[in-house]
Parts: sequence; C-alpha cells; structure tokens
Amino acid sequence: MKAKRRKFSAEFKARVAIEAIKERETLAELALKFDVHPNVISGWKQEFLKRSAAVFETADDDGAMKQEQEKLYARIGKLEMEKEWLKKKLGRDVL
Repeated sequence: MKAKRRKFSAEFKARVAIEAIKERETLAELALKFDVHPNVISGWKQEFLKRSAAVFETADDDGAMKQEQEKLYARIGKLEMEKEWLKKKLGRDVL
C-alpha cells in the first residue's frame, strides 16, 4: 500500500529553510530533526533564497503598477466608446 504524500505548510518550510541557511546543523541533522529528506530541505533553502528579494520590494512598485493599470483601463474604456460610436455611424451611413 502506498504511503500518503505529506504536505507541509509555508510556515514550516520557511522555518526549516531558515535553519538550513543558518548552517548551525548539517542537512542530515536537520532532516532527522524535522523528519524531512535532506534533498527536500536543500530545495526549500534554494527557493527561499531565490524569492527573498520580494520581501524588500517597496510599496512604490505596487503603486506604480496600480497607476499603470488605471491608465490601461481608461484607455480600454475610451476605445470601447470609440468602437460604439463607429458602429453607430457606420450603421446609419450604410443603411
């Protein structure tokens, strides 16, 4: 009978990855401590380091993105209005 695949929470993965980054214990010791394979810990550590820059992203990035999104929505609205105007004009002229 197959064993069920275990799922770990993000909090647990982060805690294990931080312990691995500290390098106070070897991967083998951490594997025994947290009951996880050393390769899994290594993967979590690499993923944690890869995504760590996102923690320091500023709120300006979000503000700039929202501002750009608002501009695009305004442009879409304008184009929709122009399209409807053209439909009406062409419909009258053709008939």
